[in-house]
Amino acid sequence: MTRPTSRPARSARRGEQLAGRNTAQLLRGFELPVPSRPVHEQEAKPEKVNRGGRPRRGRNERGLGWTAVEAPLATLRTTTDQVGGLYPLLATPGMPPVGALIGYDALSGGAFYCHPVEWVLRQISTNPNILVFGEPGRGKSSTIAAFLLRMMAFGVNTLIAGDVKGEYSPLVRALGQEPISLGYAQRTRINPLDLGPLAARWDNLTDDQAADALNDLIGRWSTLLAGLAEAGGRPVTPTDTEVLADVLRDLTGITAGNTRPRPITIPDVHRALTSADERLVRTHRFATRQHFLDATRPLTDSLGALVNGSLKGLFDEQTNIDVDWAAPIQSLDVSGLEGRGEKALAVAMTCLGSWSRSATDLRTDGALRIIVRDEIWRQMRLGTGMVAAVDAELRLSRAQQIISILAAHKPGDMLTVGDTGSQSVNIAKGLLALCDTRLLMGQTTAVADELASELQLSGREQDLITGWCNGSPGRGLWKVKAKGFQVQAMLTPRERQIFDTNAQLRGPAAPPSSAGSSAVSSAVSSAVSSAVSSAVSSAVAGV
Repeated sequence: MTRPTSRPARSARRGEQLAGRNTAQLLRGFELPVPSRPVHEQEAKPEKVNRGGRPRRGRNERGLGWTAVEAPLATLRTTTDQVGGLYPLLATPGMPPVGALIGYDALSGGAFYCHPVEWVLRQISTNPNILVFGEPGRGKSSTIAAFLLRMMAFGVNTLIAGDVKGEYSPLVRALGQEPISLGYAQRTRINPLDLGPLAARWDNLTDDQAADALNDLIGRWSTLLAGLAEAGGRPVTPTDTEVLADVLRDLTGITAGNTRPRPITIPDVHRALTSADERLVRTHRFATRQHFLDATRPLTDSLGALVNGSLKGLFDEQTNIDVDWAAPIQSLDVSGLEGRGEKALAVAMTCLGSWSRSATDLRTDGALRIIVRDEIWRQMRLGTGMVAAVDAELRLSRAQQIISILAAHKPGDMLTVGDTGSQSVNIAKGLLALCDTRLLMGQTTAVADELASELQLSGREQDLITGWCNGSPGRGLWKVKAKGFQVQAMLTPRERQIFDTNAQLRGPAAPPSSAGSSAVSSAVSSAVSSAVSSAVSSAVAGV
């Protein structure tokens, strides 16, 4: 039986609680050993080398402030997703400040520059090609146009190889040039089988250079004509390609030993196929002339569409325009052909693309050129040959010193070039991997899911495309290899006026300047560089 505690003992304990207990009394209550000296009199632990001699809570004097207290946790283990919330200022290392100033990185607040060739030289990427996806109205064309204009300050010329909507024509005119327009009420004629820019310098080529140029031309023309034939719905056979190359060599006089090819047109090739001579039949081992005509009928019918069909009068005569290939920008405007049908527009883009590629033959070491291919999926729908041609151009971009820009609304545009699992679709999927730089602008949720599947985007990147990127025109996720940058493109007031894709809804614009293209481009580039730098500085200050 427990004896009750005496009243004096209870009174003493209550007085002890009221007066407070020291450390020794607390330890005694838990039956722990009491140190020989009070805790506050024990030897202090040695201070760390990098810690000053100030007391932990600072000096008790006015104006000297407080020192930081130690964190309650010695170690924190977490995932990379959570680290972004704990340390919101953490960001991917920025890109080097070289090339065109695009805008600012919304995460880091720093300026964002773009120069795909410099990125290749610095081993940030492996190719200089750019792929752009974005819904209409998200600033896709404006951002591309701003990049083109600002790269002119670095001596980089531009070729718009098929402006489907005429969106780049105001920029071309602002720089003192006139776009090459095809369509109704236009008297422009383009011969895709002429020498193009090479004609002006052919006499200066050595024999070896001329021989190489002839082989390149025959190969390019054969690919073009075979691709046009495939658009008729029949695959092109190796025999068709050999027949085309033979006809081209014969018509240009190369077979006879000419060192400068004779001018020829597509109607010339069409006539040579429909009236095949015995040499052609015998050389390619056809049993009879009728056998030859039957076997090559899809080829001749496709070429006949350019002579007598919906594109009659555009590509069946000699070129009647003088193009300044040294100008800072050239544009092939095909917006006037939309009324002739989807296929006619695609064929026109193919012919113009082959013809304009001669401009790359004028390159010298270090001379870069940007080639913009808007809605290139139209051309790729003509057949596997056209898809393979685009694939080859992207693979040779570094060797040919070209920055290729492919623009489309969504990946599905690129993957509708054939049946599911077909060779065309498989090659088209490979095109996505041939563009190390991807600019992804505002999209709907369905398209963002498609982008995430094809481009292996993270959940956060997918949310950016459907959320932040839709908040304002010019916003985009720049994916350079595995790095991602949340960039807001900046435009000057003059650029907004030139790049306005809704200008037709607002009424007539001011007439373009008549000054020389070089002087205008130099002045515009200088003004743009200064204005964009100021705009970016102001924007960054507010981030």
